[in-house]
Amino acid sequence: MPEAAAARKGSPWANPSSPHQFGQAARTALDSARDRVAVALGVGSAELAFCASGTEAVNLALLGAGRRLPEGRALVTWAGEHQAVLGAARELQLEGVPVVILPTDRFGLADLSLVPAEAGLISLGLANNELGTVQPVAEVAALAQERGALLHLDCCQGPRWLRPPLELVDLASFSGAKLGAGPGGLLYGRQEVRLQPLVYGGPQEWGRRAGREDVGSALAMAAALGVCAAHREEEAERVALLSDRLLVALNDAGGELTGGEPRLPNYATAVFSQRRGEDLLLALDAAGIAASSGSACASGSLDPSHVLLAAGYTLEAALGSLRLTAGYDTTAAEVECAVETLRRVLRRQSIRPLAQTVLSQPRSSN
Repeated sequence: MPEAAAARKGSPWANPSSPHQFGQAARTALDSARDRVAVALGVGSAELAFCASGTEAVNLALLGAGRRLPEGRALVTWAGEHQAVLGAARELQLEGVPVVILPTDRFGLADLSLVPAEAGLISLGLANNELGTVQPVAEVAALAQERGALLHLDCCQGPRWLRPPLELVDLASFSGAKLGAGPGGLLYGRQEVRLQPLVYGGPQEWGRRAGREDVGSALAMAAALGVCAAHREEEAERVALLSDRLLVALNDAGGELTGGEPRLPNYATAVFSQRRGEDLLLALDAAGIAASSGSACASGSLDPSHVLLAAGYTLEAALGSLRLTAGYDTTAAEVECAVETLRRVLRRQSIRPLAQTVLSQPRSSN
């Protein structure tokens, strides 16, 4: 996002904790960024902690709150959530905290019927990061209140198109990369919610995250969130027409459309059961089209999409997933170019047997 890039480029270089004039200039810039984020999100400045990434923000929320849960209370989340959520859940489980992983439906929608009474911390995405399905946040918030549980909302995917309903939640994590701001993360936490830090040291970020703050990333996130707050409604309406065109193209090409309604307006996703997602990505990339298969955080892994497996898709289908998304700067002409490129790629792509694609390639060392 140009506004975020400009904000980062002009950021002060000094340590905001230093008493000299350069440090105080950095402190002023950091405080200004925090105040602007607070206005964009409709929360208090003291409820915001800047982090290095969305993944760190998720971990600070779940490990920070999960390690303070009363005995017998559980972390509850869903099998289709991002790996940052599921990874933090596995860590808590290893530490002896009860963890419940619930199923999703065919569209990646969270099943709310099985949320247990012992839930102490519930983690849900604003929207599924692979399928774009928007989750029932208000319903989950009501369940959390009934059970006396904290609610964490993973907002790494979606704030460019939807207003995060932070008034309904206790914790929320954001990703600078997903906002178009580049590196950086942000955690919202109600002032009443106490967190056990992941990093110990100084009193930065209200004692929730020690260490020197990244002023450039904070300014970039403030700029990006300001743009989102001002333009998300008009951009969502415009981009929905573009993604509808992509959905038609994926369907016409023989793909099985994935995800459900309501969905993020910029998402177009499908599976091609007789093709490999990596093959499609390489061919599209060679033609100048950037696409995804599964989560970007799992790139380099030959494993199938855990989101699609959780939604009930077969291994063969999950290995053939394709995700096309539009952005604020995407034009109708670019979408038509992508549609024609997709047609050409699918016409000339040979079909590789599933057994061959799974067994003949070495596993990533990641």
